[in-house]
Amino acid sequence: MKTGLSRILRTGIERLSVVGFRTAKETNNAAFAERKTTLLLVRILGLVCFLAAATTPVVGETVEPLGDESMLSIDRIYGSDEFKAGKFEARWLEGDSAFTTLESSTEHEGRHDIVRHDPETGAQEVIVSASELIPPGESVPLKIEDYAWSNKQTKLLIYTNSRRVWRNNTRGDYWLLDRSARQLRKLGGDSKPSTLMFAKLSPTAEHVAWLRDGNIYLEDLFDSSIRCLTKAEHADVINGTGDWVYEEEFGLRDGFQWSPDGQSIVYTQIDTRGVQKFPLTNNTDSLYPEVTWFAYPKVGHKNPSCRVGVVNCCSGETRWIQLPGDPREHYVPRMQWGDNSGEVILQQFNRLQNRNQLFLVDVASGGVNAILTEEDEAWVDAHNELHWINDGKQFTWISERDGWRHVYIVSRSGDEATLATPGNFDVIRLLHVDEASGWLYFIASPDDASQRYLFRSRLNGCDLQRVTPQETPGTHGYQMSTDSRFAIHQISSTERPPIVTLITLPDHESVRILETNDELCRKLDKLQKGNIEFTRVDIGDGVTLDGWCMSPANVDPSRSYPLLVYVYGEPAGQTVVDRWGGNSWLWHLMLTQRGYVVMSFDNRGTNAPRGREWRKCIYQKIGILPPQDQAAAVEAVLKQRPWIDRNRVGVWGWSGGGSSSLHAIFKYPKLYATAIAIAPVPNQRYYDTIYQERYMGLPETNADGFRDGSPINFAKQLEGNLLLIHGTGDDNCHYQTTEMLMDELIAHNKQFSMMAYPNRTHSIKERKNTTRHLRELMTRYLLQNLPVTLEASKAAPTDSDAAK
Repeated sequence: MKTGLSRILRTGIERLSVVGFRTAKETNNAAFAERKTTLLLVRILGLVCFLAAATTPVVGETVEPLGDESMLSIDRIYGSDEFKAGKFEARWLEGDSAFTTLESSTEHEGRHDIVRHDPETGAQEVIVSASELIPPGESVPLKIEDYAWSNKQTKLLIYTNSRRVWRNNTRGDYWLLDRSARQLRKLGGDSKPSTLMFAKLSPTAEHVAWLRDGNIYLEDLFDSSIRCLTKAEHADVINGTGDWVYEEEFGLRDGFQWSPDGQSIVYTQIDTRGVQKFPLTNNTDSLYPEVTWFAYPKVGHKNPSCRVGVVNCCSGETRWIQLPGDPREHYVPRMQWGDNSGEVILQQFNRLQNRNQLFLVDVASGGVNAILTEEDEAWVDAHNELHWINDGKQFTWISERDGWRHVYIVSRSGDEATLATPGNFDVIRLLHVDEASGWLYFIASPDDASQRYLFRSRLNGCDLQRVTPQETPGTHGYQMSTDSRFAIHQISSTERPPIVTLITLPDHESVRILETNDELCRKLDKLQKGNIEFTRVDIGDGVTLDGWCMSPANVDPSRSYPLLVYVYGEPAGQTVVDRWGGNSWLWHLMLTQRGYVVMSFDNRGTNAPRGREWRKCIYQKIGILPPQDQAAAVEAVLKQRPWIDRNRVGVWGWSGGGSSSLHAIFKYPKLYATAIAIAPVPNQRYYDTIYQERYMGLPETNADGFRDGSPINFAKQLEGNLLLIHGTGDDNCHYQTTEMLMDELIAHNKQFSMMAYPNRTHSIKERKNTTRHLRELMTRYLLQNLPVTLEASKAAPTDSDAAK
């Protein structure tokens, strides 16, 4: 029937085009009869199409297509929890092989007990019941959002009633359960609800330190007295946590730590005075707009300063660490205590972030000793993988000095460094140091950048071993016990949700399965799927990109299929990883069910484990080299798979991927027909200092790079279909820059579509129905502007043809 409809449509269009161009003299009876016949064909086609549409669910319709469990819809994916994967969350107890989990209470619906698990016997014991967490005068237990034990597990800290601060829910209420006294009480004195941050028990379990309104407070657990340990002399000075840019780009949220002896606290102080502020305008929640201002340093402008102090908990006096250089032209992305309570170790970056100096600080004298300097022609990365070993005489250090990301064992003085993970591969993450047995455990994938496996090697760099069994592709994650005997192992892949197992190490033998996701797997097995493959694409000049491809079921080479490319393309992420992708993967699968081919490629510069040169060859070329790689990959794929229609190539991405989508359709208008750009940064000079300067340098020394790497400067080249999507409350990639792009497109008379989501942040997920609305918008736009047709496949044009 579809072939017949296509034939009728082609015949009708051909006849209309012929008759429509005849002159008045040529319009005779025969022509009139031909026109009547053609119009009749078109009317019949219209009726058939109407009937077909009436029996086919529209995008987002709640009913499943023809009641078929094999077909996906927006409602199935985003309107329900039908495909929600089960999780297993646990934490190992310090100095013990046991771990604890939150298990549903049988007495209080929606609340949890804390259960201890013996990994060897499987025995389970409720060590804190939900009933013990009922506040005085209340009848309902606390909702546990997070918890932490004292060293001897006699006290339990409960986090609840949280509120979001930028990305995470880091502000809330803290309660303390004294298990020996069987007493539960709220911390913070007369603090307002949901105002405390990052509360921590002291190593002696005698005090709790917590943060409120930019200051660190000390609460005595014996007499409940509270003292303020720090002083924020100005509203723009923040103690114990990061400002916006430190949190976003260095992950510095929790900015204070107890000393091992519980007598002192080391903390950061961020001073944003003089940093220009950015407004977020809320137009929907009050009669007049509400404006929130926050410090946001844009490229080339004044930075916040960061200094580190150590406060004595008895005297309340702070000793400030005197690091060299102007604090506004340097960063302190990492700090931690040394192997004892008398020393602090700090990482300090220069503003260009191509030098990392490691300082060992004597707290008593204030002496600062630079023990190691890491430099790179491009940039250096901050890391949290420094572990003290050998009674404080050595520590682990991550470096790319030999061209690969490796672990080194460095002497306390910094004079000696031994490569502990030799080979042409990257250590993706150092997981665990088993000093007693002399092993390092880490994640790596030497042969395939899309995979993640567990390896181990000796501290002296010998005997590299793969711990993850062979023939188990996918992404493997491990949460290891402190005694190195057990691990909670999770494996997932593109088509399979996580399976969680308790295993022994190093033999990787399964002890018991903790989460199977069997029900979800059965649902997934019923879905219609075409070929789903990981591939490599040769783009010439010796460069091969990793990619994946999802095709419709039963691809007919005589037909022609549209291609949608999912892109990120910047150094902060990687799209080609063999792991469960959840609803986003299901949305891509839904598109293949409707006739789309969906692909993704990791261009040079993405954060893939393919060596330093791969990652850093794009220095000062963000937005320049990546779009070239992406376009070359599409060209290569069009030659390899002639059943993909060159005239129907689309691209979509979010954040950096939104910017990449703009580059694609602006710079390669003959290649990409449609683009969806979500929360992009059209002009790099409007993004923050830490991220953009790390990869691009400063505007005064790389003016050409900033110009050519900003898609707004190529907006006049738009020829295809463009949908811009942005949240007006985006504190990260500002809505301002999308408005500037809109203004530029209008100036060049370029038509485009736009959706602004009021008050939504960078994730565009807040408020009722937002995610579902967004995905339906995207789906409808693709169906309308990158349509699936029934045309026969045409030979792919040559490069010279495409350039015309």
